Amino acid sequence: MQELAKKFGDAVRDRRLQLGVSQDTLAHVAEIDRSYVGRIERGEVNVTLEKAYELAKALGCDIRDLLP
Repeated sequence: MQELAKKFGDAVRDRRLQLGVSQDTLAHVAEIDRSYVGRIERGEVNVTLEKAYELAKALGCDIRDLLP
């Protein structure tokens, strides 16, 4: 399971960097804490479906683009 969280986090980070968006900005738009964004990107947490959808929306992509 940890492998999936890491791959999801990598996809979030890659998309965020492609857009040139900071973790602070992503957190604000997705309405989550900035430290939580960092933990997601490092694969340290299992994200709920609700948060995954919010992140995808904030990153302007489909949730499938973030899933391994």
